[in-house]
Amino acid sequence: MERGGDTRTREDLAKFGCSVMHVFDPEGELPPFSYSIGIQQETGAPEVVVIGLKQPMAHFVVNEYNKRVREGERFEIGNYYSGFLEGFDVYVGAVPKSVYDDYFGQGIDFYGSRNFGVVQVVYPTTRGVWPWTEGAPESFRQWQPLLAHKEESDTL
Repeated sequence: MERGGDTRTREDLAKFGCSVMHVFDPEGELPPFSYSIGIQQETGAPEVVVIGLKQPMAHFVVNEYNKRVREGERFEIGNYYSGFLEGFDVYVGAVPKSVYDDYFGQGIDFYGSRNFGVVQVVYPTTRGVWPWTEGAPESFRQWQPLLAHKEESDTL
């Protein structure tokens, strides 16, 4: 049952199983982020967000997540997964609804509420340092803010 969304979102959903929204600050002061719309409607799995990657790479991460959940894979909160970024695992965390208004406006419009799940795909630096690691560069932490809390451990 489709609830909302603009024409492009509906066309992407019909063709790819989701639409990918890219959000960026034209001034370049805030980190870009990309998220899916429609994955939960199509598969029952939560939507996904990735923050701080350039658009082509972020688009790949969202599409890879979409492909894998459409094939039946489910990602456990608090676990690490390969196959998203060459040479690096990523971490999957649950995003709290308290940040939805700041990040997922078009998702809220599509679903007609905040009644959908979102996971964040978190990646390390090229040296393998995670944002929560002591000594992680502050610039890296600011470019990839953690919406998800690392200590959560439920299956979505």
